[in-house]
Amino acid sequence: MAEAGRPMNGDRIEHLRGLAGPIENAAIDEWQTGAIDRRSFIRFARAVGMSAPLLAAMGCSRPVENGEERPGGVVRIGMPVPAGQINPITVADTGGVCMLSQTGEYLALSDHDLTLKPMLATSWRPNHDGSIWTFTIRTGVAFHDGRSLTAADVVATIDRLADPANGSIALSAFNGVLSKGGTRYVDDETVEFHLDAPNGSFPYLVSSDNFNAIILPADFRGDFEASFIGTGPFRLERYVPKARASFVRNDAYWGAKALPDRTVFLFYESIQAQVLAMQGGQLDVLLKVPVHGAQALLADPAFDVLALKSSAHEQLHMRTDMPPFTDKRVRRAIALCLDRDQLVTGMFRGKATPGNDHPFAPIYAATDPSVPQRRKDLRQARELMAAAGHADGFAVTLTTERFQEIPDYAVVVQNAVKAIGIGLSLNVEDQAAFYGRAAFGQSDWLDSAMGISDYAHRGVPNTYLTATLGSDGPFNAAHFRNRDYDRLVAGYIAALDPAAQRDSARQIQLLLLDETPVITAYFYDWLSVTTSRIKGVRPTAMSQLYLDRVSPK
Repeated sequence: MAEAGRPMNGDRIEHLRGLAGPIENAAIDEWQTGAIDRRSFIRFARAVGMSAPLLAAMGCSRPVENGEERPGGVVRIGMPVPAGQINPITVADTGGVCMLSQTGEYLALSDHDLTLKPMLATSWRPNHDGSIWTFTIRTGVAFHDGRSLTAADVVATIDRLADPANGSIALSAFNGVLSKGGTRYVDDETVEFHLDAPNGSFPYLVSSDNFNAIILPADFRGDFEASFIGTGPFRLERYVPKARASFVRNDAYWGAKALPDRTVFLFYESIQAQVLAMQGGQLDVLLKVPVHGAQALLADPAFDVLALKSSAHEQLHMRTDMPPFTDKRVRRAIALCLDRDQLVTGMFRGKATPGNDHPFAPIYAATDPSVPQRRKDLRQARELMAAAGHADGFAVTLTTERFQEIPDYAVVVQNAVKAIGIGLSLNVEDQAAFYGRAAFGQSDWLDSAMGISDYAHRGVPNTYLTATLGSDGPFNAAHFRNRDYDRLVAGYIAALDPAAQRDSARQIQLLLLDETPVITAYFYDWLSVTTSRIKGVRPTAMSQLYLDRVSPK
């Protein structure tokens, strides 16, 4: 394993252990024995709040990037039209999340390699079992209206998101983890989160990983579009719904001042229109492009492709409470029909990674790579179908959404399962019809016997594990209910040390391969495109876009 162990002088390592707590020392043990590599160690250390000085003393500080930065100018960005009102509590689409990140900031930033970086919180630490997390809030930060940020603003913001009465999208992350009233003010610089149950990855849930969780003033009452109030390096100039938005440098920003004078966002109904505008020199950046529809840009040396490995995926569910999918042999047979390597190379042109029918993407440190990869095996698939009493196959309808490559993927599945006698009809709907009133459990997505739905990137798999597969998960389209699974997930989420996380993760991976309530055939890369004339664009796979360090090359 690369960079597995770093030799250290015995006296030095013992000195460092004396500065660390029991949780940090468990991680040091893992690193020293080669169980985890340096990158995984840094990621875990940041998650549990290991101090930057201690990391630096261990030789784990990041190198400072050098390069000339030239202030001034305007950056022009093309992106999808935000799906609705820009409301930090209810935004859930790519365009809306990007807009939040232009002026709003999080307690921490989940970086491209899933390492947490301090933002409005300077540090965090758990108690002995991870049921209480204490965050130190940055001082000297002001909202765009001049008011100082304090812990009271953090408490009010997170309480709003944890309140079921608000229709908060963030409840998909907070449900069963943090309830309204669990966020507590200690003093102006300190917040305590008293959790519903121990959680070893909690800082991710109040970071950019939970895209609704930008920190707002305590007295915020709505109408975010009027001011886009936040603490970020840009402030609102003008917002025109469905058309455009512009932002200007915030000269009162607490950190390094933004380099561009101004950013201009133009909203487009289609990727084709964005590609044409980029080729015509009307744009400098495209927030997100799919492989299909943007091939001309991806192969053009006039543009730079920013590709981020992610956990984003399409989930193909089968209703485990509805025949013939009540029999796991049928579900496994369908999974065995798919050629995952061909999907990656054909549909995504290599801009993806094969999946193994569970949410543990290869980018997660806890994912166990020794778990056998499921591969296409039609002989075994036919044997399973015969054993389940369906040697001649059956007919079923797959319902899905018209979004990016999903209709093409549905056709791939349709053709693949013909080999085992399944006549698959496709019902491809627009997103409004497909998702319907999903928050209230009423949608074609949650009711269909078989369906494909899209899941955005997350820095930790917790939301996938609980919301989409947990017995009480609000997005459990497979209607999968398994007590052993719920127990293993609770153990994984509660674990504070990497060895315990890996052990639980392996058992979850094996259980889901056996049960196969869902098929996760691939994890696709997040692709942004910039003109080759600029540098410093920083997208995240969660739809945030950071432009404060953009300058000409």
